[in-house]
Amino acid sequence: MMSKTSQTSAMSRIEALLDENSFVEIGAQVTKRSTDFNLQEKMVPADGVITGYGVIDCNLVYVYSQDSTALGGSVGEMHAKKIARIYDLALKVGAPVIGLIDCAGLRLQEATDALAGFGELYLKQTMASGVIPQITAIFGTCGGGVAISSSLSDFTIMEESNGRLFVNSPNALAGNYKEKCDTSSAKFQAESGTVDFVGADEEEVLEKVRELITILPTNNEDDDSYEECTDSLNRLVPSFGMLTADPEKALRELSDDNYFIEVKKEYAKDMVVGFIRLNGMTVGVVANRLACLDEENKPIEEFDGLSTKGCKKAAGFVNFCDAFNIPILTLTNVNGYKATMHDERSIADAAAKLTFAFANATVAKINLITGKAYGSAYITMNSKHIGADLVFALPTAEIGMMEAKDAVEIMYAGEIAKAKNASELIDEKAAEYSAMQSSAESAAKRGYVDNIIEPEQARKHLAYAFDMLFTKRESRPGKKHGTI
Repeated sequence: MMSKTSQTSAMSRIEALLDENSFVEIGAQVTKRSTDFNLQEKMVPADGVITGYGVIDCNLVYVYSQDSTALGGSVGEMHAKKIARIYDLALKVGAPVIGLIDCAGLRLQEATDALAGFGELYLKQTMASGVIPQITAIFGTCGGGVAISSSLSDFTIMEESNGRLFVNSPNALAGNYKEKCDTSSAKFQAESGTVDFVGADEEEVLEKVRELITILPTNNEDDDSYEECTDSLNRLVPSFGMLTADPEKALRELSDDNYFIEVKKEYAKDMVVGFIRLNGMTVGVVANRLACLDEENKPIEEFDGLSTKGCKKAAGFVNFCDAFNIPILTLTNVNGYKATMHDERSIADAAAKLTFAFANATVAKINLITGKAYGSAYITMNSKHIGADLVFALPTAEIGMMEAKDAVEIMYAGEIAKAKNASELIDEKAAEYSAMQSSAESAAKRGYVDNIIEPEQARKHLAYAFDMLFTKRESRPGKKHGTI
């Protein structure tokens, strides 16, 4: 029988998450139907999951909270049906669904009935994808099929010490055991890209859920992801130009009141994705990172080129923003693709997915070129050529095929080989090539850049541009969906 302590634990998470006294429970009397394996002798009130609705900062949300002491927190037929029920309601009214997970997985005593329940839940999540935000918070075990459910949601937040996420447990992996490599840990899953945020404790996890709800639209039609802007639209950002190597710092300079929430922070650090606010509007950001800077703005880790993981991270984020009509800003600073054996196995496919995501997105899209923009990697990063509405560039930006010296060494290989002072010839030709083909000015003259802006004025230019694009509408050829 579920203890009062366990009921309080599952309910206390809901009460801590929602606005005070706002929770309304649904299906409190629902319990298991199966009597196999002596289940009739076991009382499982609410079938181990509390479901209902409430509000977060006055935003309606649906929530379910699992309890690990009710048959291990396992998902049985009625347990899954209760969750599916709130998905039905959430889809009808257009409100987010939040799952508070502490579950061992499939309820073995119910076998095919439990599998059917899992399947129904997967279907509901699939139908809800791109329609309402889905957020999963993991406080205990999230194993087996529940791990798939977690990844079907838009954002996964995991408690650092007690959370465990796995399809196969660490000890079930060939040649591995938990003490050797805990593949179920928050650290491992965050670095693998499965988990979007890690919280130090339950309070931090719940606070991150609340923060996401307040910054995201409630559904794909009613966009209320705005708040009153108390920051000056004309505020200069004098430090922005010095921080472009690390967008995590640069984006805080741009955003209202220096607000920035980074997604998948520990995964593919060469690419930064997350949300800022400009004039109170939620804006999704995708940015190339050249270095992680410390508190004194000195590099502690450096990156080179667009990687496979970086492309996948960005593509998924762009798809989310497009689904929920969140405008997209890119900070482009890329000199090509990452040149390693590992990346070469998959970079073409990953870059194609990112190119498709940007080109396919119909939301407002603005690109600010902050440094280098070379080759097809530049095209992939939300260039005007694949549909960016506006492209800005800093005066020092370099836009072209490749580094000027590299281009010159190819173009003038014969002359360089015969020259008495090859280095002087290379420098001379490189300066000429850079001015004619690789400068921000030359790209602007061809219409590939709409405006060259000073770095300290970036905030106001971007804020006004997104305001201008607020009513953007764009039609596309009729089709079921793309195949990339």
